[in-house]
This record gives sequence, structure tokens and C-alpha cells, in this order.
Amino acid sequence: MLIDTKDYTPKLMGAIGQLGTAAQATLAGFHALDSAAAKGGKLDAKTRELISLAVAVTTRCDGCIAVHSAAAAKAGASREEVAEALSVAIALNAGAALVYSARALDAFGQQSG
Repeated sequence: MLIDTKDYTPKLMGAIGQLGTAAQATLAGFHALDSAAAKGGKLDAKTRELISLAVAVTTRCDGCIAVHSAAAAKAGASREEVAEALSVAIALNAGAALVYSARALDAFGQQSG
């Protein structure tokens, strides 16, 4: 086990609660944004959680992975569905690295030109 999410998640939520006490407006804004994204519309809860997991991987957010893996399981996602969503994240992240490598090389060329 890399990270014990059942132990990590409550500790993370406690730390976020402390941050919320110190920065109430920021946490309220995040909560409003999160609540708006979580409302059902065209996508069901399982699909939203699979997307959330893929995004969590590409943004390297351990807390997001912990929270959304639990939510995906609760929404009925299978291990195979999670693996497929993560495969998309892997492919996209590699593509992003390719694009940003081209940008970095271009920026370097501008400096040394």
C-alpha cells in the first residue's frame, strides 16, 4: 500500500478544516465550486468520479485521489473502469509533456537566438 487513504483522508479533512478556519472565504468559494461540479446534469456520479480520478492523477493530487477513489467505489465504478479512466490520464499527461517540451524548447531557442 503506497498511501493508506482510510487513514490519510480524515487527517487531510482535519487539516483542510483548520485552513478553512483561517481562510473562510477561500474555503467557502472552493466549496461552492465543488458543489456546482458535483450536481447531476448530463453525467452520472460514476462518470464524474472517473473523470475526477483521471484529473487527480494528471494534477498529482494525493488528497483528490483519496477522496475520489472512495467516491468512485461508492458510485459503483469497477476496477476495470478506473483502470481505463487512468489509462486516458496517462495518455493525456504524456501528450501534455510532449506539448510543453516543444514549448520549452521554443522558449530556449528564443533566449539563445
